[in-house]
Amino acid sequence: MSALERLAEPMNGDGCRAEPMTDAHREQLRAACAEDGEIWQLWMLDFGPDGFDASFDRIAQLPWLRFILFEGDELAGMSCFINPDEARGTVEIGNTYYRPKFRGSGFNRRAKDMMLKRAFASGIRRVEFRVDRRNERSQAAMNKLGAVREGILRSDRITWTGHVRDTVLFSILKDEWPI
Repeated sequence: MSALERLAEPMNGDGCRAEPMTDAHREQLRAACAEDGEIWQLWMLDFGPDGFDASFDRIAQLPWLRFILFEGDELAGMSCFINPDEARGTVEIGNTYYRPKFRGSGFNRRAKDMMLKRAFASGIRRVEFRVDRRNERSQAAMNKLGAVREGILRSDRITWTGHVRDTVLFSILKDEWPI
């Protein structure tokens, strides 16, 4: 089995799990994303009520491995393995959204632990995280996770709002992660 095939399989972690995102999750995820209308201003894509369908369909077309995250049977959010590159041994974890009730609950740590464990067990040697410079909460979460802040990619992307985004690049290497 290739690294990409292993990355794409469902995952189980400490009180959390991830299953591949399909169209069957659309309505439940739409409702979860509607719980926080303000956060989408910091995102590359608009998963708010007006942009949800276009964004859901767009990420389905990208070379990403998309997951719905659960705590027990309750949908907690979504996350992706973005642009996995088996030859380079790299992947980005991103497009991560947690419903407001799961923020600050320890869920992020448990979900990231699950995804990092899967990535490194699949042969990935470097996991990247890219965060909008304005998103202080996500940067703090990366620091808490132990990711290394490598720098800022200036004027890196243009978001759905037209904002020219500076991106803070973080990474964790396999040798830095306790499996």
